[in-house]
Order: sequence, then C-alpha cells, then structure tokens
Amino acid sequence: MAKITTIIDIGSNSMRMVVFKKTSRFAFHLINESKSKVKISEGCYENNGNLQPIPMQRAFDALKSFLEIARNLKSRKILCVATSALRDAPNKKEFLSRVSKELKLNIKVIDGKTEALYGGIATLNLLDCNDFTTVDIGGGSTEFAFIKEGNIVNTVSLDIGTVRIQELFLKNNDIEGAEKFIISQLESINEKMPTIVGLGGSARALSRIIKKNDDYPLDNLHGFTYNAKEKLPFFKSIIEAKSTNELKKLGVEKDRYDTISPGTIIFKMIVKYFEVQKVITSAVGVREGVYLSDLLRTSNYKFPVNFNVSVRSLLDRFVDDESQSAYLGNNARKLFETLKPLHNLDEKYRSILVIASKLEQIGISLNFDRNEDHAFWYILNGLTYGFTHEDKMLIATIARFTNKSLPKKKNIQKFKDLLPNIKVVRWLNFMMTLNISLNSEFSKRKYEYILEDKKLIIQSFSKQYIVNREIEKIKAPISLTLEYV
Repeated sequence: MAKITTIIDIGSNSMRMVVFKKTSRFAFHLINESKSKVKISEGCYENNGNLQPIPMQRAFDALKSFLEIARNLKSRKILCVATSALRDAPNKKEFLSRVSKELKLNIKVIDGKTEALYGGIATLNLLDCNDFTTVDIGGGSTEFAFIKEGNIVNTVSLDIGTVRIQELFLKNNDIEGAEKFIISQLESINEKMPTIVGLGGSARALSRIIKKNDDYPLDNLHGFTYNAKEKLPFFKSIIEAKSTNELKKLGVEKDRYDTISPGTIIFKMIVKYFEVQKVITSAVGVREGVYLSDLLRTSNYKFPVNFNVSVRSLLDRFVDDESQSAYLGNNARKLFETLKPLHNLDEKYRSILVIASKLEQIGISLNFDRNEDHAFWYILNGLTYGFTHEDKMLIATIARFTNKSLPKKKNIQKFKDLLPNIKVVRWLNFMMTLNISLNSEFSKRKYEYILEDKKLIIQSFSKQYIVNREIEKIKAPISLTLEYV
C-alpha cells in the first residue's frame, strides 16, 4: 500500500477527504482532513432522484480542489467512493463521466450494505468496543452494521437520510409524517441495539453539543459516550426549535442549522424504537473503512491481536530507541505483577501501565525541559484510536507525574470525572516512577524483584549510583520499603 493515501467520500450532503501516512506495516496517522458541504443531492428527491446541475457543479469544483490537495501532499494512491445520492440518481453517469474525463478520477459508487460494512470495519478496529451497532445517518440513507463479539454479523441500509426527510416532510413542517415514515423503515430490522456507535455528521454534531452543554473536560470527540435515554428531551427541543436563533441557544453550530432537525429526528426515533441505552461517538466512518479494507485486506480486515495503531504510530514517529521503549514496557509488567499483593489493582491497569511506560519517552524526544507535560498532551491527543476517554486520560496522567512525589487530588481535579480514585492513580504513578528511575542510566539492566511483606527488594548484579539516588527520592502510596541491592 502507498505510504500516503487519500480517501474521498462523496455523500449526499457533504464531501469529505482524509489523507493518511503510513509509519510502519499497519500503523498510520492522519495528515489532512478536508470537508466541503456541496449538497450534491439538493433538489434531487423532488425531481425523481435526478442530480441537479448546480449541485453537480459544486461537487465537481470541490473534487478538483481535493485532488490538488492530494497531489501537493504527494499522495500516491487516491480512492474515491460515492454513496446514496449517486447510487440512487438515474443521471449519475453524467457526473461520473465528466469526473473521469476531466479530472482523471474513477469514482466507485457503493451500495448501502457496502457503505455499512465500511463503517463497521472502521469502528471495529478504531474504537475500544466489541459489541455494538453502528448508525450512520447520511443525507439520503442510514446504514447499520451489527458487531457482536468483535465480528460484523449483519449490515442494513435504509432510505432515511437528512436531505430526504427534509425535502419530503420537514419542508412542509410534517414532523409526524416524518416520524411515521422513519418507523416504517425501522420495522424491517429485527435486532436489539443496547449500544450504538454514532457515525456521520448528525451524530457527531449532537455529541459536540452535548459535550459543550455538559462541560465535558476532554476535547476529543472520538469515543465520547453518553446515556441515550437521558438526552431524549434535548433531542426533542432541537426538533421543536422554531428558528435558527433557538438552535443557536441550544448550542447548534451555524453550518448545521439546515440538517440538524432531520438528523435529530432520525437519531431520536432510532434511540426510542430500539430502546438504546448507550451512545458512543465515532469520528471515523466510511473513509477510514475504505482505507482499512485496503490496508488489512490480507488479515481479515482486522488489526493483529493486541495491536494498537495509535501506540504504534506514536512510537514510530517520536521514540528513537525502540529497544528502550520495549524494555520499559516489560519492566512495568514485572513490577505490576510483583506488587499485586499490595496494590490489588484490576488486571486492566497492567496494560495501562505498560503503554504509559513505553510512551513516556515521547516528552523527552520533543524537549527535555518540562518533558512530562509534553508527554501528557501528546499522549492524550495522540492516542486517537482504540481507547476509551478514561483509559487514554489515565495513560497520559501517569506519564505526567514521574517526578518522585505522588500526585495530589488538586493535580487531577480538572479531569477527575475521567479518572479512577486517587489511590489507583497513585499506585500506577509510583510503579511508573520506579520503572523510569531504575532505567535512569539508560542501561536497560535486568532486575529481579522480591516482595517480603512491605519490603520490595530490587536485585541487580551491581548497584548503580544514579539509580540508587533516584530510588531514595521515590514516595510510595503506602508504607513500603525499597531495598536496592
């Protein structure tokens, strides 16, 4: 696969482009994201599905600009897909032929089930969840991918979308008619949906508003989770808003005024009809699914077991000595197991400690001065995929406090709702600090650990002066003696 790859998704409402750069076999990171609200399907549902001249020209102009960006970024592969608006349009060949002839770009028009499959591939690989249903509300259709025990078991596409609902119902203020039509479509699905993953612009717009209104402490959208039932009254207030001024007061951004009501109606009806309990927000979708289906085509469209793309990408880009990183990870695992009778932490925290230990060097690679702060922010924002907000906040936090003293409650006050209790944080920070201190001479020395009651004996074939001095400064969460021999 090309090192730099561009994916373009032509939707009914928006055209989006992402550009990814590979850092190793399966690892990559985003280097560009562009969006243009071309509304290619504008007016088509009132004209027997036919694409109209002005929207087609907007889409053509946006494509031309997107291709220029891709070329300037030295993209060696460009994949372009089109969804509902083009697959439903009787006159789509007119647009496809012009693009092929003048822009030298072949657009792949995908059916609804393929569109749903791409969304499923993206979220299954890039979210920390194994049982959920994706809900991708587009302009012309809504796609569902059903994931159970880490496998995509079914995909469905329904003809309900924001542009379609707006032009057929809401243009005439027929909310009741829109809801009845949506239910008639949903009745064809015989699946339970306790947890849904919201894809597409409407779901993301709702999550942004909810985050803002709830004063959520983390800026990241991908992986943001909320209780679906609790937000139904809020969805209703958006639907019933009579003016853009009312939408603004509710927190709706200007570029969503025209699509937020139909999108919210569809989303609300899905939540109510299927008695959805939890909503997880996804910042990835069809575009990432197209990319991953190409990248992972020889591995059943899944990353290898225990592989995380964001951890690997950060290590590839910011850690010069990978053997050092591997050493710290292995030593963290040994410390966690040795001290388990004292800390009694859940097994999930072991992997948190290992990942934090591996990534701690990122701060130093950026700038030694205040390297813990650099590590915190780069880890927090760089662990884009495959982590809950709680897990990546904890990884970043324990990488931040490695200055021998234990973090206080005031140190984590801003993000306390995303962190476990202070005892857990202190234990992880203690083990992290001890791990880093044992390697303060960068010798990657092998240690053996023996726990005797409340004494940790650290055995080495010879004592290192700097290591010994560093260990003397460390404070433990309980009365624990460190004996370095």
